[in-house]
Amino acid sequence: MGMSVGASEGDDEVMSSINTTPLVDVMLVLLIIFLLTIPVVTKQVELTLPTVTNEALITKPENITLSVDKQGNYFWNGGFVRPENLMNYVQTVAAAVPQPEIHVRADKEVRYEFVGRAVATAQRAGILKVGFITDPELREVNF
Repeated sequence: MGMSVGASEGDDEVMSSINTTPLVDVMLVLLIIFLLTIPVVTKQVELTLPTVTNEALITKPENITLSVDKQGNYFWNGGFVRPENLMNYVQTVAAAVPQPEIHVRADKEVRYEFVGRAVATAQRAGILKVGFITDPELREVNF
């Protein structure tokens, strides 16, 4: 856009583009202002949150504890069970109404294969609830 004095050859072209640089500058300034003022506006209510302790789950007498030692031996409520007979034990429990839960206790050094077989056997027999029992580690948490 300039001023010309004299005859012009051709049509005057109108510049139809908008210079967006000032718009971007204004938006960046607004963004910085919002980022600085939002933490001031946000208020937190001072609370003393409750603390909880981990309580051991009380096992119902009808629940079954299936233990697996590190050699892969199975123990049904403390009694030794041969792996080929485990399905018979689980099927008799699966037919009971109400169906008890099976709690699997496995040694931490047992191969996953033996635990997987126990869970798969319970699943094939139709047991609906299978849980794993672990020892909670007591760790000190620092904030």
